[in-house]
Amino acid sequence: MKKMVTALISSLFVAGSLLAACSSGGNGAAPANSPATTQPAASTAPVAEPSKGSEQILHLNMEEPATLDPTFAEDTTSGAVIRAIYDGLTRLDEKGNAINSLASDMKLSDDKLTYTFTLRDAKWSNGDPVTAQDFEFAWKYALDPKTGSPASYNYYVIKNGQAFTSGKAKAEDVGVKALDDKTLQVTMEHPTPFFPTLASFLPPINKKVVEANPKWANDPGTLVSNGPFKLETWEHKNKIVLVKNDTYWDKDVVKLDRLEFSMISDTNTELSMFQNGDLDWAGGPISGLPVDAIAPLKQEGKLMTKPKATSYYIRFNAERAPFTNSKVRKAFAYAINRQEIADNIGQAGQTPLMGITPITASLKPEGFFADNQPEEAKKLLAEGMKELGIAKLPPITYLYNTSDRNKAIAETLQATWKNVLGVDVKLLNKETKVYLDDQEQGKFEITRSSWTADYNDSINFLQKFVEKYSSSNITRWHSPKYSELIQKSYVEKDPEKRKQILLEAETLLMDEMPLTGLFSDVNAWVQSDKVKGVRIDPLSKIDFKWAYKE
Repeated sequence: MKKMVTALISSLFVAGSLLAACSSGGNGAAPANSPATTQPAASTAPVAEPSKGSEQILHLNMEEPATLDPTFAEDTTSGAVIRAIYDGLTRLDEKGNAINSLASDMKLSDDKLTYTFTLRDAKWSNGDPVTAQDFEFAWKYALDPKTGSPASYNYYVIKNGQAFTSGKAKAEDVGVKALDDKTLQVTMEHPTPFFPTLASFLPPINKKVVEANPKWANDPGTLVSNGPFKLETWEHKNKIVLVKNDTYWDKDVVKLDRLEFSMISDTNTELSMFQNGDLDWAGGPISGLPVDAIAPLKQEGKLMTKPKATSYYIRFNAERAPFTNSKVRKAFAYAINRQEIADNIGQAGQTPLMGITPITASLKPEGFFADNQPEEAKKLLAEGMKELGIAKLPPITYLYNTSDRNKAIAETLQATWKNVLGVDVKLLNKETKVYLDDQEQGKFEITRSSWTADYNDSINFLQKFVEKYSSSNITRWHSPKYSELIQKSYVEKDPEKRKQILLEAETLLMDEMPLTGLFSDVNAWVQSDKVKGVRIDPLSKIDFKWAYKE
């Protein structure tokens, strides 16, 4: 099998633009998780000065972002750009701790249910003041069922957030309220210690702009943001240019004048451009490196790697035959050799994943089943087909978004399922936006997915599969027992009891197998020695606010 995998990947390349949630990063100031305290501004950590006399431009490469509207963004590429052009109440430091950003102060009530944020003076890129009302509007807009945000579940920790989305409460019942222009009060459904971290991924949007133009985020001429940078150019499938935002409240610490992103899909070309000095950075977290370059780059001491809170996994459509049967789903999952995929395609320290939560937030690091079980897989497939009353499987497709690493993995899985199960699987690759639309509409039998945590807790992965018809689930699988366990975990205050509840939920998920993990991922990249101050936190969020070039 190893020879087969090696042969398949000998001419294929890694591309690490995994789908993930939108988020923000930050510096090393004091954590913003204390109950009642005034925190220093995010810029108070000392920052070295760049060289003087030349324009500060950082050149990078990435795929086309799916959107630059925070309400709808879920992929890593969109998240990286959004993090650069928006600012939330908090940002994350390099250790993943929340630090105050737009919020100059945060207080938590004694019952741990109500956060009160005081906003500092800040402006939108069009000169409007950023107000607490902008946050209230943005968060309720994301929860509004009429909006159809795929990331609405991020706000379910807010009181009546989920009830509003499901039509069981009104907007005024949601626990986010602007007490005045500078004061935002947020009431939780239950104590939520990770909320300051989550808040860094929930920026405001300008109410006037959104209501005046539904397509406001599609064009540099209409996109209004409030972060360290603003959008100057967006030539689709060609380039994106961000420039320093002179209206940003913390503009004095922003050293870069421009961020220029090309959109080249071939990782060999990207690495060559880096080696020729045309790019300052190549690889993760917003792009990838050629597979055959990783070992040499390691040996030369140039490869940089960092574990991240990301699961790479595949999902089955539980409403499409033959994956309506759990034994068939298990057969396809058990046939996979994850260690060989990690070793021969990942090559940068990926860990085989026999669950759904990544190593950074794992409830059971050893996994919920054994890797690479070909005989058990054959047995389960036969039993599943018998239960379905079929002698031959219907046509099966594997949907993935276009990238060289995704292609290498897809071809390896295709060969594995043919070799172990005798099943022909057709591969179907599409650009990310179309692929996401197909997933949401259920136009697949098997599809690749990945998820990078918004906060390093297993619930951030497990809560995605509660509702049967949602863009966060897409498997069309539903278990009342599973939903009950997740809801129970929300209100459990004892950490050990909560862990056991979540462990029971993930055990149930792996027994039903609407999805199966492949590996817990890492970032791998190379960067110019001149590049300083780019921050990548443990969640794999990249932040350019403090970046500069010597």
